[in-house]
Formats: sequence, structure tokens, C-alpha cells
Amino acid sequence: MTDTTNRPPLPDHLSQDPRSPHFVREIFEHDIGIRFNGKERSDVAEYCISEGWVKVPAGKTVDRKGQPLLLKLKGTVEAFHA
Repeated sequence: MTDTTNRPPLPDHLSQDPRSPHFVREIFEHDIGIRFNGKERSDVAEYCISEGWVKVPAGKTVDRKGQPLLLKLKGTVEAFHA
């Protein structure tokens, strides 16, 4: 059973990449979910609720530094604690 009172509020812009200025370690200590255009997505690497976009990996394609290439999809974004 999880305690919902100790969960930090979800930010408007969040990234999974620790090098990003939008990375918040405390958020990832709890399970979060992303609903994009009414469907739950488990492959979201970054999101922005106010601008209405998510970034997801483009298959197994990586850049020259070994990081996955991300596609930016636009639509309705909703973040929630799972």
C-alpha cells in the first residue's frame, strides 16, 4: 500500500534524462503514469503538459553518443501518480 501524502506534485515539464535541467530525482522515487491522447503510454522519455507534447524513443535507433533518438508527438498530455 502506498502513501499518497508524501508524493511530490508532478511538474509541468519532466525528463527521464539525468543530464536534463527538467530531471527531478524525487519524482522518480514514486511510480508515475502518462496518458497521451487518452491512452496510457509507458515509453515516454520526456513530457510537457502546458505545450502538449511527449518525446518517445524512435525504435532502437541511437545517436552517435549512444542515446536513443526521440520523436516529439503533439496532443493532450496528462501525468498522474500510478
